[in-house]
Amino acid sequence: MRDQLDAVVVGAGPNGLAAAVAIARAGYSVAVFEAADTIGGGARSGELTVPGLVHDLCSASHPFGVASPFLSALPLEQHGLEWVWADVDLAHPLDDGTAAFAYRDFDRTCDGLGEDGPRWRSVFGPLLSTFDALTGDIMGPILRWPDHPVSMARFGLRAAMPATAIGRRFRTERARALWMGNAAHLYHRLDRPLSSSVGVMLTLAGHAHGWPVPRGGSAAITAALASLLESHGGTVTTGMHVRSLEELPSSRVVILDVAPGAAVELLGDRLPTRRQRALRRFRHGPAAFKVDFAVRNGVPWTAEKVGSAGFVHLGGSAADIASGEAATVRGDMSQRPFVLVGQQHVADPGRAHDDLVPIYAYSHVPAGWSGDGESIIIDQIERFAPGFRERIVATSVQRPADLQRDNPNLVDGDIVGGSNDPMQLLARPRLARDPYSTGAPGVFLCSASTPPGAGVHGMNGYHAATRALRLLGEAR
Repeated sequence: MRDQLDAVVVGAGPNGLAAAVAIARAGYSVAVFEAADTIGGGARSGELTVPGLVHDLCSASHPFGVASPFLSALPLEQHGLEWVWADVDLAHPLDDGTAAFAYRDFDRTCDGLGEDGPRWRSVFGPLLSTFDALTGDIMGPILRWPDHPVSMARFGLRAAMPATAIGRRFRTERARALWMGNAAHLYHRLDRPLSSSVGVMLTLAGHAHGWPVPRGGSAAITAALASLLESHGGTVTTGMHVRSLEELPSSRVVILDVAPGAAVELLGDRLPTRRQRALRRFRHGPAAFKVDFAVRNGVPWTAEKVGSAGFVHLGGSAADIASGEAATVRGDMSQRPFVLVGQQHVADPGRAHDDLVPIYAYSHVPAGWSGDGESIIIDQIERFAPGFRERIVATSVQRPADLQRDNPNLVDGDIVGGSNDPMQLLARPRLARDPYSTGAPGVFLCSASTPPGAGVHGMNGYHAATRALRLLGEAR
């Protein structure tokens, strides 16, 4: 190792590793330091319930991972990453015993929506035809001229709408609920401007690339990134909790895969006062309450085909979802909240063991909530799968405080890197042409609190690395 490194990265989550890979592939020396004993951040896996069952610790579905311009350009399959898909990407069961289904196949999805098929096609079809070309624009900073301005303007018009307004375009509850389930990944009120943004992106990514999972668990993504990094001479050190930059080796640039508040603590007086205030004003959003189940013979869904889906949205009707999300943002715990259920074993049978399957579930809850989310999640699953409770063999519970303890970037259990209110969707973590610059010379931020936000796509890290590479190139 040289006396001075070119770059140091704090945090070995997907974005920190992506930043390190981008720098190493450009021919610069880079070292990554991670506080936890294992790499991965929000992309880790393990046996949480019974031996032999593989559970994802945080992220589970990866439509943005396959859509990512950066990750898709890397030879990650040469480092062990293999994507697999369920036949049915997404299901949304309803109280009448029916369900809506989404597939990678856009035509199949539209056909399954009956009279709303043509409406689904008219809302998303024109955007889907240009989605892959647009991902570089969508998955980047807001304040810049896009490479595809006309297509981006068309996308922006849809994204700017309240999710409830798009929902009103559909006549059937199946189509409305399917849409609102995707929109609920915003983790904010769905009747506000820009509340369609995440849902539109997720719907398009799902139709373009599906909802794949990595064979063996989400940890395979970060393991592949780390392996690729090491093949280019980069290093990763775990079990090192960095409390100040003085603890790091000398380097020309530093990239932080940490929450904005943690960046302020790390940088201290290096940050101009105005930047300190801006980062301290950053708002975190509602939380997740996560339960992993070991279930014998799977979930007994009333709508049997739901068992063939990789992922399931539980929230009932479109109106139920909208009211539940509004309550969560207010700080009130809904008794019928939005719940995401993962059946990753459908696509990746190796995660199961004999007749036991791993079931992943999290509920939207208020920030820092400490109530009994386990029973609420079980009740929501029972609502659409009577008899589920009797099939549970073991559980593993992660409350919001547990999530933050396990990964400090998940402040108060916030798994999307900050509140997705309209202002913060545009100004993340602050309103700036370069949102990755901290204001401290040579120090950049790359966590999910920067554009384009949450998801295992590595684009936050890639964009921060491109800024760092400019600085490194100028100094050569």
